[in-house]
Amino acid sequence: MTAAPEHLLIVDDDRDIRTLVAEQLSDAGYQVSAAADGVEMRRILDRGGIDLIVLDLNLPREDGLTLCRQVRARSETPIIMLTARGEPIDRILGLEMGADDYLPKPFEPRELLARIRSVLRRSRALPANLEPLDAVRARFNGWTLDFERRHLVDPAGRVVMLSGTEFRLLRILVEHANRVLSREQLLALGAVRQAEALDRAIDLQISRLRQKLDDNPRAPELIKTVRNEGYVLAAVVTLE
Repeated sequence: MTAAPEHLLIVDDDRDIRTLVAEQLSDAGYQVSAAADGVEMRRILDRGGIDLIVLDLNLPREDGLTLCRQVRARSETPIIMLTARGEPIDRILGLEMGADDYLPKPFEPRELLARIRSVLRRSRALPANLEPLDAVRARFNGWTLDFERRHLVDPAGRVVMLSGTEFRLLRILVEHANRVLSREQLLALGAVRQAEALDRAIDLQISRLRQKLDDNPRAPELIKTVRNEGYVLAAVVTLE
């Protein structure tokens, strides 16, 4: 039995771009839906079945960053962000809001197709029995990680700010507490977005998380390194 084609959603207020991209992706074998703004995007997402979103940054009324944040608050559907802007800050903001990749306009259709295939390949690489758990928050060693508000609260009740990458990585560690995860598994689980996935990226983010958690890097008690295997959150976690 042939598998159904993956379903992509193109969100762009430029009709010509929507039509062109939709035609090219359809020719490549994908099922494609298109939306001109956030209202149409949400209507399509509510029907379910979208495997990846190609989202323009410069949209009327609600911009792409706002929509990206909304999508990421309720799902892990991969997002590739498009923008005509060339400023590095736009790329950084997009990634921090949860975009999986970033492509400036104008772009080669073949490059977009390659990015889509790469992001989808990584999203399918979730290791067996490592699916995220359904919970609103997690408590461990006096700390609280709020999945809905996407922030961390220390034992004294103070909010500790986390970057988008730090939040994703900590959530993965929390949801799979006391299980050793290799760097490859952490990457496959989306701990570091594709556009950030440089050598030692996981190690760098682990180091930053330890600082936020007051976890002594010389002798960490919370996020431990298992030699030649990976990292583990060594704590009793209560999910709510």
